[in-house]
Amino acid sequence: MRAFEYANPTTLKDALALLGSSWDDANILAGGTDLLSLMKDGINTPKRVVNIKNIKELGGIKKAGSNIRIGATVTLDEVAESGLIRAEFPSLVAAARGVGSPQIKNMGTVGGDLCQRPRCWYFRNGFGLNPMKDGKDLVKEGQNEHHAIFGNSTSKFVSASSFGPALVALGAKVEIASASGNRSVEASKFFAVPAPGGQIDLKPNEIVTAVVIPAAKTKNATYEVRLKDGLDWPYATASVALKMKGSTIESASVVLGAVAPTPWVAAGAASALAGKSITEDVAAQAGEAAAQGATPLSGNAYKVQLVKTAVKRALMEAAKKA
Repeated sequence: MRAFEYANPTTLKDALALLGSSWDDANILAGGTDLLSLMKDGINTPKRVVNIKNIKELGGIKKAGSNIRIGATVTLDEVAESGLIRAEFPSLVAAARGVGSPQIKNMGTVGGDLCQRPRCWYFRNGFGLNPMKDGKDLVKEGQNEHHAIFGNSTSKFVSASSFGPALVALGAKVEIASASGNRSVEASKFFAVPAPGGQIDLKPNEIVTAVVIPAAKTKNATYEVRLKDGLDWPYATASVALKMKGSTIESASVVLGAVAPTPWVAAGAASALAGKSITEDVAAQAGEAAAQGATPLSGNAYKVQLVKTAVKRALMEAAKKA
């Protein structure tokens, strides 16, 4: 790990003043569960690390008008245990609890989850987000069982965010601050390829301060397919948010995770649900629709079936919600 300067500001203003114009100038430290491994592997080599955990305004879960605001430094465990979140957004609770490691749940933060880098082993070994060697696509011709089956014509890594699919399905916004002013970005647009931050809409001189979610009453749920519960990432995820009119689905949002470079909006599945009641057959049909358009690589065609299963089970879980 390269030597670096460590800063520990207590205000957002001071933290922003410590950032630079490139990622080599400074990196943000919150829980550190991703950043420290990147630094140890030589992927990130910042001259300065700015710890934001002691900035009080970046914490807390609270109602803000008709919305619920979750501060960027709120931990995964705090999300899972929040009565407010459990009442409104069981899809976020399921995503938080899906991270089976107690250590990561107690240290990892909401902002860090959104900003973490891909788990792609080619990227982690220094080959970049779109790894090439001797003119060959390393992912396409190599070991790709955990890579994307949607949106993978160029970028084949998958978004590592646990909260991303649920936040997109819930219509959340990501609040971002810089020394020159603040901005708010729809979660669906925060995850983007290409983007200033590689796979997120964040510049080197900006800090994610919170996510804001409309507290509209929806049936929502997340279902993840994992090899094991602890210290592992899912093979496929589905988050759903359903606006109901009695027992009928008035509108739906279905978003997939771990299968594309960004949380993947399954518009076909949402269309298949509109105007219907949730039954096993309807849920299965939505799963089939969600898998349409997949373009598996040589080693990850199994993810197509996992998408169908995750969508069906997320919908059946949402149907149980009051």
